[in-house]
Amino acid sequence: MSTQLAQPPLRRTGTGLSDVGRKRQSNEDAFFFDDRLGLYIVGDGMGGHAAGEIASQEAVETVYGMVKRGIGNLHELADPVVEEDVRAASRLMESSIQAATYMVFSMAEMDRGKTGMGTTLSALLVLGEYAVTAQVGDSRIYRVQDETVEQLTEDHTLIAWQLKQGLITPQEAKKSPHRNVITRAVGNRDYVQVDTGLVKLAPGDRFLLCSDGLHGYLRDSDIAPIVALKGEEAVKKFIALANERGGKDNITAILVEID
Repeated sequence: MSTQLAQPPLRRTGTGLSDVGRKRQSNEDAFFFDDRLGLYIVGDGMGGHAAGEIASQEAVETVYGMVKRGIGNLHELADPVVEEDVRAASRLMESSIQAATYMVFSMAEMDRGKTGMGTTLSALLVLGEYAVTAQVGDSRIYRVQDETVEQLTEDHTLIAWQLKQGLITPQEAKKSPHRNVITRAVGNRDYVQVDTGLVKLAPGDRFLLCSDGLHGYLRDSDIAPIVALKGEEAVKKFIALANERGGKDNITAILVEID
């Protein structure tokens, strides 16, 4: 009789960095990660009078608090993680972002100076051998497997919609004056549609979460070689690359390494 050895749990290691860039006076990006919880979040705020900075920070903190309360130590308790756990995690991510949306919207309602403030949110939750993604706006999550780079999230922008509908060409998109117009944000209304996704993990997977201040300067061919540098060296290289190529916006990157 053969005995099948249990596979050791996958380990996740996050490294994050944010930079104001070369043109902005303040940093309206926010990020958070907790390896034990398996949660990684990037937000890119918008709105005048420091409202964008408040929106992104409040949204990130709200999502973290909701997920922490909702999932607790499920990673350790559920072994192995079953399909229902993953579905529950996906619902939790969506409801957490909805809570953040209502929180930011309510803050703006109480302070006219913050009317219209909002933020993007791109979040990754690692649960056993799976990862759940949640997306609002135009920050991004990429997965890197060896040399293969895949964008897991869809940009919620006018340009992305026009490209999808065949209304403009990729060449026209690069020159469009509407490149920075997003179609969904956390907080500018009291409800937002959240895209969620599911990924089966493998040892060696790498995930890059970043604001458009980084991916706006990235070519897909840049990503895998920089990710291969690993950890702090990799995220510092991403920040430096965006600054070298213009640094017109705030720049934020989180690298998540699965081993």
